[in-house]
Amino acid sequence: QVQLVESGGGLVQAGGSLRLSCAFSGRDFRAYPIAWFRQAPGKEREFVAAISGSGGTTDSADSAKGRFTISRDNAKNTVYLQMNSLKPEDTAAHFCARGRPWAPVLSALPDDYAYWGQGTQVTVSA
Repeated sequence: QVQLVESGGGLVQAGGSLRLSCAFSGRDFRAYPIAWFRQAPGKEREFVAAISGSGGTTDSADSAKGRFTISRDNAKNTVYLQMNSLKPEDTAAHFCARGRPWAPVLSALPDDYAYWGQGTQVTVSA
């Protein structure tokens, strides 16, 4: 059974940092790209960053570039999102999701991710 569990969210002041973790349960973790999305109240879910199964390829939204870093430890079945220089507009529920196995291209579309975690809240105060 596939399960993704996020952790690491919380309340932080603007300019601060958080590291989110996504723990994966299931088979063949290294076969799957993993992405982070976020959703603020009243807004659509938006792509933040993604990483290939091997960890060799990453992609991120323009809003994340230069501030957020996605990484993975396949020995621990875990993906991380290091978030620095946080801004109030980063406030949202953050979700990790599992993509299609051996996907040749990283997708930023939620419909390309079949399994999702329950989310962890990130709140950035001004």
